[in-house]
Amino acid sequence: MNDGKLPLVAKGWQWRKFGDCAQFINGRAYSQQELLDSGTPVLRIQNLNGGDRWYYSNLRLPEEKYCNPGDLLYAWSASFGPYRFAGPKSIFHYHIWRVIPGAELDKNYAFHLLGEITSEVKSAARGVAMLHMTKREMEAWPIPLPPLREQRRIAEMLDRAEALRAKRRAAVAQLDSLTQSIFLDLFGDPATNPKGWPHKTLFELGKIVTGGTPPSAMPGMFDGPIPFVTPGDLESDEPVKRSLTAAGVEESRTVRAGATLVCCIGATIGKMGVARERSAFNQQLNAVEWSDEVDDLYGYATLRFFKPTIKTWGASTTLPILKKSSFERIQIPVPPLPLQQVFAQRFQAMEKLRATQKESLSALDELFDSIQQRAFRGEL
Repeated sequence: MNDGKLPLVAKGWQWRKFGDCAQFINGRAYSQQELLDSGTPVLRIQNLNGGDRWYYSNLRLPEEKYCNPGDLLYAWSASFGPYRFAGPKSIFHYHIWRVIPGAELDKNYAFHLLGEITSEVKSAARGVAMLHMTKREMEAWPIPLPPLREQRRIAEMLDRAEALRAKRRAAVAQLDSLTQSIFLDLFGDPATNPKGWPHKTLFELGKIVTGGTPPSAMPGMFDGPIPFVTPGDLESDEPVKRSLTAAGVEESRTVRAGATLVCCIGATIGKMGVARERSAFNQQLNAVEWSDEVDDLYGYATLRFFKPTIKTWGASTTLPILKKSSFERIQIPVPPLPLQQVFAQRFQAMEKLRATQKESLSALDELFDSIQQRAFRGEL
């Protein structure tokens, strides 16, 4: 809603440009020589998203270039959106703005406004690989501004709705952790094999297949009935985005449902998934079609513990790559098949619970979006 005629708002509300109600302070870019192992933390987008690798600086900068616990921040490139900073006092990087609301704008209301703007920009830019917004665009964005008391009421209501979503996300994460705990209880850590199960290589335990991509210049290759899995589809609950025709499959490779798919090339090396049905896949992926010695879900769950190995073995070149010949040499423990099947049954039970929680989270997301839109129209 950054152009065209603005809709009517509730009585006592007004439309204002965001830049008239808040100050957006640019962060600073750093050369590698300015990033140290100690000093004042340098906050990057990765740190806002949970990354624990920090850089530091001993530069003395104007006070406005520092952020403190409780500050409102906005990542305007790549990982796009608002954040409530929890500390410690840091210098913030170039791709982050510090947002300082004026006297007529509540900070928490501003946080939710930024969230709504982010959703609108993302929705309008579907398919764009690298989102960003300029400071000038944000400052010119029209925002609905009710009286301060109403701003605080709306922000409190949206905070409560967001707390429900956070609890649901935590429940999904706990189920993921519980599945791993069940595995460790039954089998121990596969990397150290404390229970002494016999080891075998992947080559001995199944058929290893490297994928391929049909030539894009050839017509009639894509948009058919066979899913075409790429690294972006792994570790996702979303449907596979691309598909192949029968002719396209002839130019690729397929595996059966239940095969484990592992990314072995590129920045996402180590990502994994399970083929939900007969699927084709691209050349960045190796697939394991497990033999009768290995339950499909046990094999997949075991390989997840070997992500560090896959990343380490593939890190010797500028472009991370683990060749099929090396991938096949990974050794995993092979406990008795009946015990593997016990795990598989529990894994499937956890996945059903997880699917239920994800559906509930999706419903909460839709409800939150509806409440947020109505709130900013003055309808609540």
